[in-house]
Amino acid sequence: MAMGELQLTTGKAMEIMLVEDSLLDARITIESLRKCGIHHRVTLFRDGSEAVEFLQQRGIFTRAPRPDVILLDLILPHTDGFELLKLLRASQNIESIPVVVLTSSDDGADKQACEALGVTTYIRKPFNEVKFLSVIRRFKELSLVADFEESAVHAENPTAHAENPSVQPECPTA
Repeated sequence: MAMGELQLTTGKAMEIMLVEDSLLDARITIESLRKCGIHHRVTLFRDGSEAVEFLQQRGIFTRAPRPDVILLDLILPHTDGFELLKLLRASQNIESIPVVVLTSSDDGADKQACEALGVTTYIRKPFNEVKFLSVIRRFKELSLVADFEESAVHAENPTAHAENPSVQPECPTA
């Protein structure tokens, strides 16, 4: 099945955590997701400290869901993206969350530091929408497979959670 033709979905929405201090960049990112039919919960944090509280389920975030993917800017107030990455990779239960860095930095040292911290993908802003969306779709597909396998193992009737096909809208090309 070619990507973009048919998408299998389950009832669980993907949790996307967006850590971005620029409202304009956050809006562009969210609109890119929506434009291509990726209508999942996006939780926006404008500083790194609040994102850390969410990830560690502290304070008002004690019941926060675990994100399926984190979209992370590097230059943030309070706790920058590098510090957030270090904390994430050192914390049990959240160290394996995939991270896509969306940054305006063209410093090769930043990219190397991100790779050393296990960043899944590094994308410079303004980003290529097609590349960005292909990365997000890949995470969605992995999340759907895991959700389906989990529901088949835990449900009394695994066929009650059958996947439903839906047509995926076409995304803009490069």
